[in-house]
Amino acid sequence: MKGNDRILETLNALLSDELTAINQYMVHSEMCDNWGYARLHKAIEKRAIDEMKHAEKLIGRILYLEGKPIVSNLGPIHIGAEVETQLRNDYESEKGAVSAYNTAIALAVEVADNGTRELLESILKDEETHIDWLEAQLDQIGQMGLGVYLSQQVTS
Repeated sequence: MKGNDRILETLNALLSDELTAINQYMVHSEMCDNWGYARLHKAIEKRAIDEMKHAEKLIGRILYLEGKPIVSNLGPIHIGAEVETQLRNDYESEKGAVSAYNTAIALAVEVADNGTRELLESILKDEETHIDWLEAQLDQIGQMGLGVYLSQQVTS
């Protein structure tokens, strides 16, 4: 089924964002693993895998709409040198994702592409869950201090 050109362009932009997030989150996950923060490593790795699943769904939708998935475009990757900066960078990435998905959903509604709208809404819910988790981590750091927070991340 031939898709709307604006939808295909938007889906490829979202795909680029997801591929960028995967790279950023995997580096952060591996850095946490290297520092011995097993809990953070697992949580961030799971978030990266969620983004991989989003990318897979976007690719599937682009192909269904007879478009060409563009997997070679990445945005800027913001690697944090320490955990708190990583969490803040990831939070900003997720905020951007929520905004982008809301805009894309509005476009899908405008062009009456309900299949794409439903897909984007399901991904949006995941992104909002990611924001919630990141906000909780940053709140914990603020409330208990970075040292205590990090001591909680050592065990799995």
